[in-house]
Amino acid sequence: MTSTTAPATNFYDVMAERGLVAQCTETDDGIRKRLSQPVTAYCGFDPTADSLHVGSLVPIMGLAHLQRCGHRPLVLVGGATGMVGDPSGKSEARNMLDEQTLQHNVEAIAKQIGRFLRFAPDNTPSDDDASAALMLNNYDWIGPLSWLEVLRDVGSKMSVNRMIGMESVKQRMTGEGEGISYLEFSYMLLQAYDFAHLFNEHRCTLQIGGQDQWGNIVMGIELGRKLHDAELAGLTFPLVTKSDGGKFGKSEAGNVWLDANRTSPFDFYQFWRNVADADVGRYLGYFTFLPMDEVNQLASAEGQAINESKIRLAYEVTKLVHGEDEAVKARDAASGAFAGGGGVDVTGDSIPSATITQDELAAEPSVLDLLVTAGLAKSKGEARRLVQGGGVKVHDTKIADIGHTVGVADAPDGYVLLRAGKKRLFRFDLA
Repeated sequence: MTSTTAPATNFYDVMAERGLVAQCTETDDGIRKRLSQPVTAYCGFDPTADSLHVGSLVPIMGLAHLQRCGHRPLVLVGGATGMVGDPSGKSEARNMLDEQTLQHNVEAIAKQIGRFLRFAPDNTPSDDDASAALMLNNYDWIGPLSWLEVLRDVGSKMSVNRMIGMESVKQRMTGEGEGISYLEFSYMLLQAYDFAHLFNEHRCTLQIGGQDQWGNIVMGIELGRKLHDAELAGLTFPLVTKSDGGKFGKSEAGNVWLDANRTSPFDFYQFWRNVADADVGRYLGYFTFLPMDEVNQLASAEGQAINESKIRLAYEVTKLVHGEDEAVKARDAASGAFAGGGGVDVTGDSIPSATITQDELAAEPSVLDLLVTAGLAKSKGEARRLVQGGGVKVHDTKIADIGHTVGVADAPDGYVLLRAGKKRLFRFDLA
């Protein structure tokens, strides 16, 4: 049974103040009234990899704010829909994943989101903690369905005309390429069924998600009304962009992941430390729990002072994702490595590293190969361009020759430190 105590702070107002409302299926007054009492709301995550990336932080923060406002979040990991692939925002079909890979991804993602939310013990709802989150996998209810059941119970309630009119479908049907497969076309049926099922099983009345999920959310509201006479609502977050038009979540090394094995805490920290001045205030509002008065004060900094705001942004987000210890290590390592703050040990755990044997180093590998091995360049061609552009150092020595090799003499203290550009480091420890 859900608590009837009115939340002290309205979730909609919190999200609006932070610039995190893109669209809503109700008026401002209507959604505020709905959220004036505790509700159960859900957000879905697509398990196409065993880690979420920073682009997923907006919906995660949305769920966290939801819980802080006294509502119950349902975290839905798409074990079933992940086998289909959401066409929203995509120009071509996704690769199909097998069930074993999907299950591995589901478990990894669940662990990452668990850092932000308070989950119910044993994933069982209780009156003692009405806002405790639940982790759900839609394979549990979609997997057992037969094709005939889906057609009869779901397909009969969905308008093909409406589905074709959805922007995500129109883009695929009118753009270049092979169009959209029936498999992908069916995705919105399954997501719509999720919303209807969650209402029926958990009295979930609100779905939140990225702006690209608008069409899927609207279809879920319609199906819930037709199947269960449910009054459902949807709220979307803006898609995060960069002020220079570049793709958010990309660094020089590629995607910025929440998994420390994919993106080290140091590199994760550096991603946020290096955002454009114009993005600092917006990202502080989106990706931290700092009070908005403090966010506005940090965002108003000018000149060199904005760098302190960037440091605060990087520290706060790294602390949320990797914990306070890793955030402190990354901040101190970055300060020592790049700001002239001597005394910080670049051999610390916060610097991404790998081992290299005495024999491997004695063979004098090329600096290009080491850059690729370290993930500081995606290919030897990219590594070559880095060197030619003057952006590569071994320790503090700039490398100008693309044929440069690294040997035992480059590891006098038992390691080789590679620098790529101004902010990226990688250490090879001599084994």
